[in-house]
Amino acid sequence: MSNLWKTKSIEKLILESQGEGEKRELKKVLTTWSLVALGIGAIIGAGLFSLTGIAAAEHAGPAVMLSFVVAAVACLFSALCYAEFASMIPVAGSAYTYSYATFGEFMAWIIGWDLVLEYSLGAATVGVSWSQYFVKLLHQVGIIVPEALVKSPFEGGFINLPAIFIVCAISMVLIRGIRGSSKFNNILVVLKVTVVFVFIILGWSFINPENHVPFIPENQGEFGHFGLSGIAMGAAVVFFAFIGFDAVSTTAQETINPQKSMPRGIIGALLACTVLYVLFAYVMTGMVRYDEFLNDASPVAKAFSVTGYTSIEFLLVLAIVCGFTSVILVMLLGQSRVFYAMSKDGLLPSFFSDIHPTFKTPWKTSIFFMLFVSLLAGLVPISDLGHMVSMGTLLAFALVSIGIIILRVRRPEVPRRFKTPLVPLIPILGTVISLALMYALPMVSWYRLVIWMAIGLIIYFSYSRKHSRVDQ
Repeated sequence: MSNLWKTKSIEKLILESQGEGEKRELKKVLTTWSLVALGIGAIIGAGLFSLTGIAAAEHAGPAVMLSFVVAAVACLFSALCYAEFASMIPVAGSAYTYSYATFGEFMAWIIGWDLVLEYSLGAATVGVSWSQYFVKLLHQVGIIVPEALVKSPFEGGFINLPAIFIVCAISMVLIRGIRGSSKFNNILVVLKVTVVFVFIILGWSFINPENHVPFIPENQGEFGHFGLSGIAMGAAVVFFAFIGFDAVSTTAQETINPQKSMPRGIIGALLACTVLYVLFAYVMTGMVRYDEFLNDASPVAKAFSVTGYTSIEFLLVLAIVCGFTSVILVMLLGQSRVFYAMSKDGLLPSFFSDIHPTFKTPWKTSIFFMLFVSLLAGLVPISDLGHMVSMGTLLAFALVSIGIIILRVRRPEVPRRFKTPLVPLIPILGTVISLALMYALPMVSWYRLVIWMAIGLIIYFSYSRKHSRVDQ
């Protein structure tokens, strides 16, 4: 019988989460607070500092804070589905593993290959942006880096050296162990959240209530240009500032009590970021009138200029650098765990599931992606592939949401420490919103997705299907 559509039993997945002996077992050290910090590390990046101004100036006005709430609710539908899966199947691999239990091996491969778009290309893209802000940070302290060393050959430079450095440095941190990686991420999260709080607290006294009037600007005659439709369009813009919470679920096998901690970590990170986003948007649009952010590349710096605290610019850039660093860390962490799970299933060579005898991490996988991602970040101008990251993420959201409905029908008896409420309504809403946002992405992203998936299918039918362990 072909294993193309054969699923893995949930019981087998749970046994795998307990390890196959000391040699291959991932170390369980993460707590609920570690997971919340990982989620915040993945979610709060430079999007907070840039998308807020764009959405306010072009779509929602001061009501951009409502756009953040709408986007958070949309993410919450998928987050609730992830939380149920994570409490039921505490195995490394996230959406890949969940798809294996619901749709079968072929769709599991599709989503696993798709997650490379989200994690690897995401880490490389953020690495390029990290380089730009890091160079700006160095410039503020009097250190000038030659342009040839911060631009790819396609941009008139030689190599983006800072981008390569940050990817390699974080990869080495990940190889050293999940405990050290988690502590490093916690430090970054504290730094950037502190700066966000500083902005909110210092900026609060400079809020001009007149800047919040009208709270919802009148629609200008076209969909998405202010009014209620502007709030909706603003939500679509800032939605991508929330992407990243799903990476938390890839660490289920390294969590001390995944059935309890995973749902709390995923939903806790999403809620914490939502509160910060809304407060940040309220203060920023109160300090400067929303239409003044139009075509402004640094809306936060513009807002804070009214305070007279010129030294805060350095802290803002530092916060963005920390935000990017933690995003890269969580993306590389998630990618290595997905390939670890796929390798254990035989869909990839066993090389990817080798565990370091001392550090208890899939170190060869981390080295592979260190080389792959750093080369992309250093030699290719991949900023225009940001839509591909969103495409991969949204596809994963849709499949996980559908998977909840399928397992509620197929395996209602399996213990669930957390249950998605209002099934099938919540999963359906999560699926519809994800597919709608995919549809809204540029057509070129769809072309690239087709090409990427074609490469994945060649690998699957030439290697993975022949070496699959599902029948064993």
